[in-house]
Amino acid sequence: MTASVTALSELDIELLNAVQRDFPLTSRPFQTIAEQLGRTEQDVVERLQQLEADGSISRFGAVYRPNTVGASTLVAMAVPEQDIDSVAAAISMFSGVNHNYLRENEFNLWFVLTGKDRPALDKTLESIEQRYRLPLLDLPLEESFHIDLGFSL
Repeated sequence: MTASVTALSELDIELLNAVQRDFPLTSRPFQTIAEQLGRTEQDVVERLQQLEADGSISRFGAVYRPNTVGASTLVAMAVPEQDIDSVAAAISMFSGVNHNYLRENEFNLWFVLTGKDRPALDKTLESIEQRYRLPLLDLPLEESFHIDLGFSL
């Protein structure tokens, strides 16, 4: 699960800081951001696309409180070390997987799974279990905590 990330330019840092919070809810949000940064809309869109393409950012989209739009659960899998890269890449291809990450534990591959409802999550979990035949923990949310996911660069 390694990515080659290029060094961030001053524009990249300004742009990433600008889009993490208070994203403009306008018909042309990238134009609004461009105006704030003294850039063009095309510059902003192209740079975000490039940052995603080169692995500097892995996802660009809204974050919703869990289980307010559809259903979600945290999943942990015990994946043999030699298979971690291939399994992580394959897990990321499931449409309901937002992101995955490595942890130092027997259950070393963790990911958030989303779907339209709990039965949809169960169906995807069943598919994953059948495909990989690896131990899997389904860890549905019991108590919600607000964690600010924005980080000033």
